[in-house]
Amino acid sequence: MDFQKFLKEYKEKLSTIFSERHNAAEQTLVRGIEDDTLKEILDMSPLSAFIPSEYGGFGGNTSEALAMLEASSYESLPLSLMMGINGALFLQPIANYADEETRKEVFNRVINANKLGGLMITEPDYGSDALKMQTSFKKIDEDTYKVEGLKHWGGLTGMADYWLITARGMNDNGDLGRDISFFIHDTRNGGIEVEEYYNNLGLYMLPYGKNKIDINVNESHKLQPKSTGVTMMLDLLHRSRLQFPGMGMGFLKRMMDEAISHCRERLVGGQSLINYDQVRHRVSEIQAYFTVCSAMCNFTSTHVPLEKNTSRMDVEANAIKSLVTDYMQKASQSLLQLKGAMGYRLDNIAGRSVVDSRPFQIFEGSNDILYQQITESVLKMMRKLKKSNLQDFLSDFHLTERSSEYFKDVLNFEIDPKMPQRKLVDLGKALGRIISLEFTLNLGDQGFNNELIQNAIETLQDEVNAIIHNYKHGGKADVVDEYEMDSSWFKLATVNV
Repeated sequence: MDFQKFLKEYKEKLSTIFSERHNAAEQTLVRGIEDDTLKEILDMSPLSAFIPSEYGGFGGNTSEALAMLEASSYESLPLSLMMGINGALFLQPIANYADEETRKEVFNRVINANKLGGLMITEPDYGSDALKMQTSFKKIDEDTYKVEGLKHWGGLTGMADYWLITARGMNDNGDLGRDISFFIHDTRNGGIEVEEYYNNLGLYMLPYGKNKIDINVNESHKLQPKSTGVTMMLDLLHRSRLQFPGMGMGFLKRMMDEAISHCRERLVGGQSLINYDQVRHRVSEIQAYFTVCSAMCNFTSTHVPLEKNTSRMDVEANAIKSLVTDYMQKASQSLLQLKGAMGYRLDNIAGRSVVDSRPFQIFEGSNDILYQQITESVLKMMRKLKKSNLQDFLSDFHLTERSSEYFKDVLNFEIDPKMPQRKLVDLGKALGRIISLEFTLNLGDQGFNNELIQNAIETLQDEVNAIIHNYKHGGKADVVDEYEMDSSWFKLATVNV
């Protein structure tokens, strides 16, 4: 099928499933997804957007994959995450690193038998510190590896048909190597025991839990890195982060549409909500988030084809993932504020969206860490070029050549290379927005709505100015260790009486 025809029919199908045929409010309160509903969605083969044409897919075109994720997230953010997990964290790594026969087998079952795949990296004691994972593998004969360990927070726990599992090699002394390997496990072979299902706060459609791994995997189902396993993992994670705007795009458009519709129809004090200045400010911010996310989608679509190695695109990937997920949460919070009391319900689009979008700021790299890493990467480049003035560097940096001009006075200062962690995070927040402004300006050059572009520029300028002011003058408070001392207001009130 032609992709455009598929996309039109896919949108119509999802609208019917999530808005018309079923009671959408009831769906949001049920964990998991009905087998018939999932089959109805997968029968349209949306995951073909991630699969090269020689294996029966649409071609693995990045823009088409993002468009499918956008269509999914407009109706259901959890569904879009399910598609994103399958595409970016399972199918694309297989397309780039798996054995030819394995690719044929997996892609065929995904397209023709509605099979799903997931990724297991995170461990209970080693979340953000993934390189210290304890899941191990040993070769037990010429063609077979034994993989053992404990993984958790793998989306689709107990539900996926395939798992991509990370592990470190164990030598004869029981020591683990430094490199990482990836193994494709077919659940028909057994060996994965779900020890616990988690009551995740949101994203009810996706089951999460703790998994005990004790599997045997054939040599043909081990991914083959071009260099090292760590580099392969960076490529996998960066590629996924670069595609987050696909999931953010439909979600932010839905937040924007819901906010505009509600504020036009809701009357307060004898006039429409949309006429109040503070309301217009909130809606304009959501529109800015929508525009910036559009620019991110445009960047990823034009700069990240399937075959590109993204292991060195840390600044772009970290800026895109952290900012778009911050914007997703802020947009949902604004919609909830605009909708008022009725929005504060789990079965309302506003309340549901606040809860469902929140973990996007945590998984695949906590945003605090990613913002810190953006600054550290920039500092490293500045040292290499022997530059210490931030504006001087950004004016020549390929990701900020034009956008830095909007902040010439604000950014004209010498960087302290020994700044505390909180300052690294603050500066990373500003840098992420300056980079995103560059994407936005480029989108405007291509004919995107100029009013939306100007609105996004204003919003990004306001945010960067506020962040840099706090970076320069704020962030001095610290933890009071002995806080119990003289900290009872009631005791003081009683004495004064």
